Amino acid sequence: MMSSMGFSETIFLFLLALVIFGPKKLPEIARQVGKALNEFRRASNEFKAQIESEISQLEVENHQQILPPSQPLQGSVPASPLTLEPAASPNPALEPGFDPGSAPPASEHPEMAKARDA
Repeated sequence: MMSSMGFSETIFLFLLALVIFGPKKLPEIARQVGKALNEFRRASNEFKAQIESEISQLEVENHQQILPPSQPLQGSVPASPLTLEPAASPNPALEPGFDPGSAPPASEHPEMAKARDA
């Protein structure tokens, strides 16, 4: 609408507003129109930013899909479940509740024998 309005039409509207409102009221009206346009521009920018953030949030949610578990490849060896067992301390004297009279020698210690055989 404003792009098709030429210079002569703008001057005509300015003179018409000057005649209707007078020279004392015209600057006040121009300030009010400027403030209203500024407020409208700010509100439209906030609305645009909110819409863009919602769209980007939806895109992130779409990318975070939980994938189904994959099937093992044919011919591959299935992994055995891991079980954790407490390791034997190399120095039993450091373990809590150590009794020097009841501890078997290192050669008779069952965990040490397993380690030696392995």
